[in-house]
Amino acid sequence: MEERLNQNPLSELIPDDVYSLLTSRGLIDEKSVRDYIIRKKFKTLRSSKVSASDAIERLREEYPYLQFDTIRKIVYQPKS
Repeated sequence: MEERLNQNPLSELIPDDVYSLLTSRGLIDEKSVRDYIIRKKFKTLRSSKVSASDAIERLREEYPYLQFDTIRKIVYQPKS
């Protein structure tokens, strides 16, 4: 967990120092960051011609605590 906090998974959106500050003050929603990363990885897999179900299975290997349907909902949820 601590190693993950030292890395900025949103580096293309916010600078590392801002991410560190927000994290240190408890202002980063870890679940939302995880979902963002999952959607980004899914999009990358799909763009490299991996089928949707295979892409979701690969993501399940990385996030074994999530069910297939949970990942499917994450990657297909409408953007607010």
